[in-house]
Amino acid sequence: MNNYREKLAKITTFIFDFDGVLSDGKISVLPNGEQVRATNVKDGYAMQYALKKGYKVAIISGGSGESMQLRYKSFKGIEIYLEVCNKVEVFEGYIKKHNINPDTVLYMGDDIPDYELMKICGLKCCPADACTEIKEIAEYISYANGGSGCVRDVIEQTLRTQNRWMEEDACIW
Repeated sequence: MNNYREKLAKITTFIFDFDGVLSDGKISVLPNGEQVRATNVKDGYAMQYALKKGYKVAIISGGSGESMQLRYKSFKGIEIYLEVCNKVEVFEGYIKKHNINPDTVLYMGDDIPDYELMKICGLKCCPADACTEIKEIAEYISYANGGSGCVRDVIEQTLRTQNRWMEEDACIW
């Protein structure tokens, strides 16, 4: 995990899984069948700040639910891919669409469906409560669990490394 700090300097793109990364992995099902997840406000702040600073941010998830889209609908520039069966295929389409070098992508996943994508991205990260197989290939394991600030952790570290954290526009949402 020591050399991950060198990779932070090259990151231009953040891609996150939803369930278990942006949320704690718990799903509440309402009487109408809608699935609801809780997310972390500090993760959201860091994501919108990264977008404002010109970074690309995307979510690639096998999950589905209107609430997943609604949470980030005001985040200008974010791309959200839900009900994804093959995350590698979506990732490859995304980087091709935006002409992104995969070495400049930080991906954070937490479970087996993230495994193959993590093997081909530039910096492999996971929350503290990720499954064993993901922790074994991660270059950085956050101190925070999924849905509890792990996204803020990696974005803040990246922007601090690149001297882009707490600039003049930090206090403006």
